[in-house]
Amino acid sequence: MDKATLDTLGRHIQSLRLARGLSLSQLAVDAGIAKSNLSRLEQGNGNPTLDTIWRLSLQLQVPFGNLIAPVSDLVGDCGVQVRLIDQGKDKPPVDAYWMSCAPFTERKAEAHAAGTVESITLISGQLEVGIEGNCKTLTAGQSHSFSADEPHLYRTGESWATALLTIVYRQSGEAL
Repeated sequence: MDKATLDTLGRHIQSLRLARGLSLSQLAVDAGIAKSNLSRLEQGNGNPTLDTIWRLSLQLQVPFGNLIAPVSDLVGDCGVQVRLIDQGKDKPPVDAYWMSCAPFTERKAEAHAAGTVESITLISGQLEVGIEGNCKTLTAGQSHSFSADEPHLYRTGESWATALLTIVYRQSGEAL
């Protein structure tokens, strides 16, 4: 991310933290990140990973898309880039993303909030996706949905993979 994007993200994280009455120390501890890293991030410095942003969204109790909504640039790390396309305004909250994965990328994602479901439709390339130990290999035009409240992964082969990703933030026990 460039400096302007980091500044925007940092200010937004800080405003969400303050609106929830959380101290810098408390949010850092709850999200499992160093207070100094969170401070740098809020100041528009550093280079947050997708996992760091996910942890912050969980602790701030907002969908990932709400956290990155002010950022118009791609967000990503380690060969995976995402861009928020749209957010639903209904219940349950739904985010839609464009995602691109570089060749020979393996991205292990941490569990999201309880009840979260991801659906992915592959546009190009080949992508292995799903819960670790129970993945599905997709080719262009194929889709797969899985519970994202468990650790899951995205793995490419020798070519780029491009996909549409939808995340539904259901509460545990809510009907599919």
